[in-house]
Amino acid sequence: MYNWIDALADLQSQGEPCVLVTIIEGLGSTPRNAGSKMVISATQTFDTIGGGHLEYKAMQIGRDMLASGKQDTHLERFSLGASLGQCCGGATVLLFEPMGQVQAQIAVFGAGHVGRALVPLLASLPCRVRWIDSREDEFPEQIPHGVRKIVAEEPVDEIDDLPAGSYCIVMTHNHQLDLELTAAILKRNDFAYFGLIGSKTKRVKFEHRLRDRGFDSAALQRMRCPMGLGEVKGKLPVEIAISITGEIIATYNANFGQQTASAGSSIAKLLPASRRSQASN
Repeated sequence: MYNWIDALADLQSQGEPCVLVTIIEGLGSTPRNAGSKMVISATQTFDTIGGGHLEYKAMQIGRDMLASGKQDTHLERFSLGASLGQCCGGATVLLFEPMGQVQAQIAVFGAGHVGRALVPLLASLPCRVRWIDSREDEFPEQIPHGVRKIVAEEPVDEIDDLPAGSYCIVMTHNHQLDLELTAAILKRNDFAYFGLIGSKTKRVKFEHRLRDRGFDSAALQRMRCPMGLGEVKGKLPVEIAISITGEIIATYNANFGQQTASAGSSIAKLLPASRRSQASN
């Protein structure tokens, strides 16, 4: 069994959110002393604050915090009596501290020129990035920290494994693959953001083909194409990458804690009020 400090270090190095639980006060008879800690991730626990129903309740609270994306610390007092199925008779105060919470789970499909410029920028944000392509040779030798490289013969199959509320960016080397990825992402319809690289002409062509597959206007409005901030001009890969990154930041700042973005929301609505008023001038 990992102790809490080793588990916390490993989870943070992997970019996996967790909750650190600490006994900050023990009154009367308690199973563990003040200062005892445990770490709770979405699927595992490490170390112990004494076991029993108290620890079970702590696990429930910690995982609720992870599921909701809550980042505030939380204090809770427990009486160790019949209601918790424990006979110590004392009381314990627990501190719950979210650690390593990420603001976005991002999937980038495509390791071409723009993808290679974009992924290092995304990796510098508080997020986890899946970088997916069928061509292993297209990936650089050094993959940024916090980025998981996925070489997939069928990139479309990776969409099933994305967490709900993911940010999906499609920029592959093949228009047909872009179309299949788009259809699969829109079919799931639980993303926070979906951007497709391309021009207005590409969007029109894709909309026509997607309507033939049964997608309605509401679904198509959730697709950002062209994607990126219109105020950031330029055709160089790094310029396009900066534009897309800016849009991602605006989106997660507005929608953090929500599973899906509002259908058809415009980038103007995602800007803070001060910047929104400037943009409208």
